[in-house]
Amino acid sequence: MASNLIVLTFDTMDAADQVREALVKGKHEGALTIDDAAVVVKDAEGKVHVQNQVSRGTWTATGVGGLLGLLIGGILFPVGGLVFGLASGAVVGRFLNLGVDGKFVKEVGEEIKPGTSALFVLTSHENEAATLAILRQYQGKVLQTNLSSEAEESLKKALKDDSPGPESNAVWKS
Repeated sequence: MASNLIVLTFDTMDAADQVREALVKGKHEGALTIDDAAVVVKDAEGKVHVQNQVSRGTWTATGVGGLLGLLIGGILFPVGGLVFGLASGAVVGRFLNLGVDGKFVKEVGEEIKPGTSALFVLTSHENEAATLAILRQYQGKVLQTNLSSEAEESLKKALKDDSPGPESNAVWKS
């Protein structure tokens, strides 16, 4: 199933992390699915800080690698095989680029204003109603999505975002 990328910006440095925490809580309650998330904060001095949650793809590849390493190395060196499998699985998961693109995260971090933050969320099998219910508690702007126009409008209404439509964000479309 295709993933949906949602990039939101906020006027304070802590808002993106608060929204991420609320979405993760919704994930743990089974209301929605988050494949990856990253928070970018630009402090008052203009320094960019990235807090990245490890993607589900990396964890999956790590688990599969660990299991294969244990099976293959089980006879000769079980612990070494497990460690090698876990490490190689994590590397493979990162190289498969299954999460939010780090280069894009850095680009957005450079573009946002000092004292603000941005949230990148990669979702699949999303429960739109649950996501919108969580986001209604916050105020932010939609920087980019690959959602349908209708879904993007619903998202903007939930965030009280009165900025122009998607064509204004064409610079960020990939």
